[in-house]
Amino acid sequence: MIYYLGTYLQDTVEALSFLRLVDSISFRAISGAITSLLITILCGGRVILYFYRRGYRDIPRDYLNFQSTDNQAKTYGGGLLVAVILISVALWCKLHSVFVLLCLGAIAWFAALGWIDDFLKVRHGSSDHGLSEAAKLALQIAYGTAFGLVYVGEFLSPLPAGLATQLYLPFFKNPVIDLSWAYVPFIVFTITAISNSVNIADGLDGLAVVPTSFVVAVFGVFAYVSSHAQISAFLIFPFMPGVGEIAVICSIVFGACLGFLWFNSYPANVIMGDTGSMALGGLLGTVAVLVKQEFLFLIVGGIFVSEALSVVIQEKIGIKWLGRRFFARSPVHHHFQQRGLADTKIVIRFWIVAGILALCGLATLKIR
Repeated sequence: MIYYLGTYLQDTVEALSFLRLVDSISFRAISGAITSLLITILCGGRVILYFYRRGYRDIPRDYLNFQSTDNQAKTYGGGLLVAVILISVALWCKLHSVFVLLCLGAIAWFAALGWIDDFLKVRHGSSDHGLSEAAKLALQIAYGTAFGLVYVGEFLSPLPAGLATQLYLPFFKNPVIDLSWAYVPFIVFTITAISNSVNIADGLDGLAVVPTSFVVAVFGVFAYVSSHAQISAFLIFPFMPGVGEIAVICSIVFGACLGFLWFNSYPANVIMGDTGSMALGGLLGTVAVLVKQEFLFLIVGGIFVSEALSVVIQEKIGIKWLGRRFFARSPVHHHFQQRGLADTKIVIRFWIVAGILALCGLATLKIR
């Protein structure tokens, strides 16, 4: 809204020509981050209190009476995070951009999926009575397939002709292969894996929200580079007109995550729940595909990758196939809990690792 208002006023009122700033991606990115941060902090307390009084509270699982300082009922606050992101995007982004519409579609779909899961848990009074794993997977695959068809389709894709199906790897200047329509199942796997990995990591106060902010910051930088003809040419990245709007969205999500951390830091009185974690995960997966940096997530999202792998190794390979445990508990942050590490120490160490991985991801801009 502000973009369209500023564009209109700078063309009609000479004294307001300074509003040409709204044409700048960097200005709107910074403004969007500040907006989402302030809205979250200023309105978060009242919204969280409203959710608490309405009974939207997490019921923590009891793992053999395992005691944790984080094992307390908390309010589901993912709706706050999603609402702030949507409001800020509406204020600062070009809503007619296909990139923006695709990102908004990802947020809406995965937030709705997460909300259904959270609602069922609250309704049944148990964290084990949400959506089934099969139902979640089916709905994630449905979105990934629809998005993939739009992305790869010649007349619907927001990317320049011939670029959408090119597969890029970190540290390589040129695409390694053209997957053609095989890119669709690759997209489905990428978005499903990333959305679930973020959801799995949301287990301790502040554990998921800070690594998410690091990841969106890095993807925002890559989106900005790819949207700028001169910078992308200098760094030998594919030039993608319009993808700079993703940098604005990533900046908005970064501010919203920092604002949410205001309430989600230890001892938290609110958690993202599936509404927030699924929305962020689905958006990250979508952004990774749109900026042609799917494999970059393996680096910058290493925390989420390790959390997801620990579940696969423990539940699927260890218990189901081999009949043994590789970890005391999974995901891996619960393993460290079981070993006696304080929740705050686990979370802060994960933040440090996430920050290092983000820097490694940024290094791939030049080391190619």
